[in-house]
Amino acid sequence: MFKLGIKIIALSSIATMVTLLSASEKFDAKVEYLKLQKKVERLQKKLTEVKAHDAKDNIKWSVDFRTSLDNIEYDMADGSKRENSDLYSNRLWLNMAYTPIKNLIFKGQLSYNKAFGANMPDNGGSTFQRGFSSGFDTFDWVINEDLTNNNIKLRQAYWLYLGDNFLNTGLEWTASIGRRPSTTGFLSNLREDDIAQSPLGHLIDLEFDGASSKIKLEKLTGISGMSFKLCLGQGSTNAVAKFDGKGDSASYAGASDVLDDIRLGGFIFTPYDDGQYKIETTAYKAFNVPGFAQDFQNDPTGQTMKFITTGDMLGAGISFLIDGVNEDIDFLSDTKLFASFAWSKSLPDSDTQIMGMMSPNGAVGAGVGEEQTGTSYWIGTQMPVEPLNGKFGIEYNHGSKYWRPFTYGEDTMIGSKLATRGDAIELYYTQPITKGLSAQIRYTKIKYDYTGSQGFFGAGGTPIKIADLKAGAKAGDVMSQSMLSNTIEESQDIRAYIRYRF
Repeated sequence: MFKLGIKIIALSSIATMVTLLSASEKFDAKVEYLKLQKKVERLQKKLTEVKAHDAKDNIKWSVDFRTSLDNIEYDMADGSKRENSDLYSNRLWLNMAYTPIKNLIFKGQLSYNKAFGANMPDNGGSTFQRGFSSGFDTFDWVINEDLTNNNIKLRQAYWLYLGDNFLNTGLEWTASIGRRPSTTGFLSNLREDDIAQSPLGHLIDLEFDGASSKIKLEKLTGISGMSFKLCLGQGSTNAVAKFDGKGDSASYAGASDVLDDIRLGGFIFTPYDDGQYKIETTAYKAFNVPGFAQDFQNDPTGQTMKFITTGDMLGAGISFLIDGVNEDIDFLSDTKLFASFAWSKSLPDSDTQIMGMMSPNGAVGAGVGEEQTGTSYWIGTQMPVEPLNGKFGIEYNHGSKYWRPFTYGEDTMIGSKLATRGDAIELYYTQPITKGLSAQIRYTKIKYDYTGSQGFFGAGGTPIKIADLKAGAKAGDVMSQSMLSNTIEESQDIRAYIRYRF
């Protein structure tokens, strides 16, 4: 019995030792695992820091490259035609973005836009210069929108601050300064197959430098998407260029023979936006807008044209978009409908020695032009094309006699359809090909009722009824006859493009 007890104790001791050894090994293994886990966590943290550092130290680039073929045609008021059946062009946008911290962004865009085999001057040969004779450009509204040359130019460069507690109110807000994203605005972006930029496309589509600040009012009002945005911009400077060829040693001082500073101030108010229904409104005043005038003071024949400051302009508009007509039907859920109404008013200078906007004869010294009001409406739709995953759109717009927007940068070869004093219709189809590659074919037709739709605010923008010009020419009026050959009555642009974006 005693021997049996000894054996049991011995076996128990051995079992205990084995258990202890096993537990010790498991403990050691767990310690090693914890050590290894800490090392992995440290490595992951370092890797995250490296990635964050690299992201902050490198600008993110993307490419947008488009090759287009345009068939353009003009029907002149004298019955003649001007055309180009095969205008090829390349447009390159190099987009850049940089975020040093989560609520501060830099965005920029470099641009190249030229016809095949061409090396045109900046602004397509239509630079506006000091005294209308030297090489100093006074403004650059469409330096990247027109076909120019092989130079890479700056199209956008601005920083954007994203705040989340405006004056301790808890409201989100933004602030931004630089070369603005001021082309292809709301509704204009649909046919361009782009994200809408800052302005309402019905009234403003051109490049400028300036600042903006936006406050989101949804939390305050309970109304979906409500916001208010203040916008300030400058479209020219009267600073004298260094070595401007006129012997002026006061570099960058203001000069009387350079256009006055062109400036704009306004706001964009969004009363409602729930993602399906969106309303945008805007109002602005543009100061010291430019225009051409016949310089009878220095040339009695009236053959000399002078580019001068003509006065101010007011503008306002309201645009409405339904993004998804009926969410319960697949086709209609991706169909967009929009309507827009816009208004403009000219405020000519009071100086009787300077031609006012819309002056009857557009001449320096002809007296002050009258204030004139213009209107425009614009409707359209974009619908899906299944199973091709394409998009078909149709748009129509009409402008009155004195309608005058700032849409010089609109992307057509025949000028801005939205500036039309008359009627314009457009149809387009956009087709994705593969990831990063798409194609579009577009037809734009414009019928002008009045001259000056594509002009500025002086003689070039003075509206004359084309039917009256033709009647006057038929009756033997020499002035009407001379104008007919350079007056466009109808124009069209058929464009096909292939576009790479990635």
